[in-house]
Amino acid sequence: MKRFHVHVSVKDLIESIQFYSTMFGQSPTVHKDDYAKWMLDDPRINFAISNRSSKEGVDHLGIQVDSEEELSAVQVNLNQATSSVVEQREGACCYAESNKYWVKDPAGIAWEAFHTLGSIPVFGVEEATDSLEKPALSKSGCCTPVFGKSGCC
Repeated sequence: MKRFHVHVSVKDLIESIQFYSTMFGQSPTVHKDDYAKWMLDDPRINFAISNRSSKEGVDHLGIQVDSEEELSAVQVNLNQATSSVVEQREGACCYAESNKYWVKDPAGIAWEAFHTLGSIPVFGVEEATDSLEKPALSKSGCCTPVFGKSGCC
């Protein structure tokens, strides 16, 4: 089953946690010093915030799936929408390890389709590379790849 994902960069994490906890009527599912996530069932959404970026607002959108088969189906749709799909296998970001596909929509908004493999104790991989296997990470505060590197986006 698919779950819509939104990641918002915020200035004040504590103030934002209070706001969204009140708005959603529940505390975050994950709460770290620099990150919080709500896994809501009504509406079915994975809503995350972090204060790692200097730019506030929507960092990226996404579709979370429960299996590799669902991820492959979403990948087919992404490949039909654009030839600029970036693959991340076992990507470490937002305290989770996931297999992902990244694209940018015509408005320039980054979208990820991902299947979470498990949790990790750190926000993510801090060092960036520009290889095809591990695309360079942006400085956005999240793990959005740098589009345009390696000729893939």
